[in-house]
Amino acid sequence: MHALGLIAAGMLAGEHPDAEAAGWLLAAGIVLFSGSLYVLSVRNIRWLGPITPLGGLAFIAGWVLLAVGVL
Repeated sequence: MHALGLIAAGMLAGEHPDAEAAGWLLAAGIVLFSGSLYVLSVRNIRWLGPITPLGGLAFIAGWVLLAVGVL
């Protein structure tokens, strides 16, 4: 679902300046949220646990910015 948001942000970046920031936030959310969960499950590095919610916040902020930019 977030990949579709990245595609939409890329398509709208030229018309809406908020869409570019939304794309960066969605990309950061993918890296922080999904990446930290992957590393936690594979390598069991516990200090990455608190980073996961930051990725969720980046997802939320990216979707909000994308919606505001379109509207």
